Amino acid sequence: MTSSPSGSVRPFDPASPRLGLGLAALGRPGYINLGHARDLPDRSVEGMRAQAWAVLDEAYAAGVRYFDAARSYGLAEEFLGGWVQARGHRDAVLGSKWGYTYVADWQPDAPVHEVKTHDRATLDRQWPQTLAALGGPPALYLIHSATLESGVLENPAVLSRLAELAAGGVRVGLSTSGPAQADTIRRALDVRVDGVNPLGAVQATWNLLDRSAGAALADAHAAGWVTVVKEGVANGRLSARGLGGRGDVPAPLAALAAELGVTPDAAALAAVLAQPWADMVLSGAGTAGQLAQNLAALRVQVPADALPELAVDARTYWQERAALPWN
Repeated sequence: MTSSPSGSVRPFDPASPRLGLGLAALGRPGYINLGHARDLPDRSVEGMRAQAWAVLDEAYAAGVRYFDAARSYGLAEEFLGGWVQARGHRDAVLGSKWGYTYVADWQPDAPVHEVKTHDRATLDRQWPQTLAALGGPPALYLIHSATLESGVLENPAVLSRLAELAAGGVRVGLSTSGPAQADTIRRALDVRVDGVNPLGAVQATWNLLDRSAGAALADAHAAGWVTVVKEGVANGRLSARGLGGRGDVPAPLAALAAELGVTPDAAALAAVLAQPWADMVLSGAGTAGQLAQNLAALRVQVPADALPELAVDARTYWQERAALPWN
């Protein structure tokens, strides 16, 4: 697997599609994507490994080369690392995240699925776990859902360790969540360890509903950071399943998709791909069929400011997201 040698070198092959595959829905039996339960005919470990590998195979065959996991995505790292080793895909670029621990014990109805701890002890425990699962260091290694409130960007013990990893060739950074994503990204841009910012990558939510992080992501991109966009279809709310999971696709999105001859998710992802600061956009597909629909975003174009009427206040967006049930 490819590792960034740090500095300004970007880990993505410019000849590869700007669409990557995130494994949040493929690595654990419970998730908040609309209809996730229906997408998984066999929620056993072996059944989910088989489905993950099938989707990974389809993605690779389509030219996808970036694959994103996290310690809290159940067995996503193990599925991904095993697939890379079995298939011999040495050109696969892998990313992962630390800071959440998966605690659901493979139970979709568990009362708690993941626990967040952004401290040095968690980093020291999870880094070797990631190395073992992936079979080597990831190209991108991110603080999982960093916020100003977690204090991780003010933690000298964590930052010094991340600086060590960066010096060793891993591009470290953060993912963000919540209505204050922009503030978190801008604070991360100001981090210094011995006068140097060890961080150089950010993964953030941006979609037609929540565009609040756009300007901050543009700043990060201009600073030479790698920018990865997650949740481009808003956990399925910008797919054919609709905002409420009842096929209630927003009329402007449905009209745009029909005009382009693609499904709503592809139109929504095309809007993300239109952002000039987006280095990589993640598909969160849970099935090969969903992946094929997502990949259609690569062959259509929409304006960068498409469908402004769909945008909502960031706080409203994240409140609605928090209300989505694990299934």
